[in-house]
Amino acid sequence: MGWLGWTGVGVLVLALSLVVSVSYAMATNAVALLDNADALFRGNSQIRLVAATQYGADPQQKLEMFVPAKPVKIGAAPYPIVVFIHGGGWDSGDPHYYRFIARALVPQGYAVVLPGYRLYPKARFPGMVEDGAAALRWVHDHAAALGGDPTRVVLMGHSAGAYNAAMLALDKRWLAHEGLDANQLRGFIGLAGPYDFLPLDTDATRNSFGNASDLPATQPIHFARADAPPMLLLTGDADKTVFPRNSVALARAMTDAGRPMQADVLPGLSHTRIIMLMAKPFAGNHAVLDKVLQFLAAVTAPASSAAVKPTVH
Repeated sequence: MGWLGWTGVGVLVLALSLVVSVSYAMATNAVALLDNADALFRGNSQIRLVAATQYGADPQQKLEMFVPAKPVKIGAAPYPIVVFIHGGGWDSGDPHYYRFIARALVPQGYAVVLPGYRLYPKARFPGMVEDGAAALRWVHDHAAALGGDPTRVVLMGHSAGAYNAAMLALDKRWLAHEGLDANQLRGFIGLAGPYDFLPLDTDATRNSFGNASDLPATQPIHFARADAPPMLLLTGDADKTVFPRNSVALARAMTDAGRPMQADVLPGLSHTRIIMLMAKPFAGNHAVLDKVLQFLAAVTAPASSAAVKPTVH
């Protein structure tokens, strides 16, 4: 075999090793490696960090905001804002390791905010939801000066982060505490979210919710309402961590409340795979990203408003 042939084999082995390493990292919740791989493949030239700050006193109450490095098109700014809340069982995770979400969405004409929140044992329910509301208050107060449009905000989250985002979108009291109206959100995107997980049967749920005086009031399905922001509920049929029935149950509760919708159960996707597909080198599979971008385009179009409720499948 010639030199070029061996070089090709070496590149292939390196690529396969990277894929295996990233898959292992995701299985052990080492999202940092996934983000590093995404940075290697995508680079950072299309995104610009415009804020790296605290929205609260605790070190975990931090956030970053990214906008396009160059205008996507003339007159594109201010950009619709996607606030992505990370997962990690409410006891782990760091928003800095989810910059791959910004690299995926910002070049498409969105500002992306990555907030952290106090984790167990620093906080139990409702601390994580209160922190999400405080982060949205920061967005409301500061995003416009940084190129974002605080009147066009979509909440997005994976796993525990999808739970936090769902509670903010559905239970209006949390944003009301910050002087905000949940009905002004343009939408909610949940990736493999736990929305109906009683009884508490895992260490993560017992630790973060076991002290709640009213357990049903911790469940997003109990706040389904016809006037809620539009929703995209994505889950994988191979998810053994947060079972797809959570998304199915929330879609059914929304339908019963007067907003017909269905959960989108994606074949072959596990709990980690559904978020991995937002990052390179896995984004060649568009099963997740295409649905996210289609939903964002529909709900953040300048002509849309809180009164427009597209049918979500």
